[in-house]
Amino acid sequence: MSKNWFSVSMGRITNGLSWKRIIFIMIGAAICSFGIHNIHQQTGITEGGVIGMMLLIEHWLGISPAVITAVLDVSCYLLAFKYLGSRFIKISVISTLSVSLFYEFWEMFPPMLPDLSAYPLLAAVSGGVFVGIGVGMIVRQGGSSGGDDALALTISRLTHWRLSRAYLFTDFLVLGLSLTYIPFSRIVFSVITVTISSFLIDRIQNLKFRRTAEFKNN
Repeated sequence: MSKNWFSVSMGRITNGLSWKRIIFIMIGAAICSFGIHNIHQQTGITEGGVIGMMLLIEHWLGISPAVITAVLDVSCYLLAFKYLGSRFIKISVISTLSVSLFYEFWEMFPPMLPDLSAYPLLAAVSGGVFVGIGVGMIVRQGGSSGGDDALALTISRLTHWRLSRAYLFTDFLVLGLSLTYIPFSRIVFSVITVTISSFLIDRIQNLKFRRTAEFKNN
């Protein structure tokens, strides 16, 4: 009886998961965390979404980022659970943990890329590419790298917007509010990086691979 219960429970937990899916999630987590650690953090390019809202609240209300991030992420995931289901949450647990672990891994080493602070446009473009490709791989596997993705996916589901539009909606809203304490000249580069990353996430999620005639016949 207990053995059958254990088998059923493990089957529910692993349903929808495969080693291939987990490997792609981990590769995506490594790519996006590498870009944020080596480009965004070095150059001070701010973010939209949950990260940008966390910085905004910290600046004006003085609340610890640890508290703000937890509250915002949990709120986004609860909303996602209601509209995207438990399978999304299950995969997102793996992807979010993967991103956190890779952040810690990259922080064990000095910056691996040149400091692009003197070239903010290059930093914005390259940072957006890293985040877009990495997060895009995670989202394609049915998960999210954090509350930002969960919120954007929920908005996309409810409004039937393209995913890129949902990302830009939340990012632009937060970046607009951030103008209350960040100079416009800095916000411009943040707009560039979130536009590029949103575009790439949407394209990678909807990427379709052409099957060859030989594959179809098998």
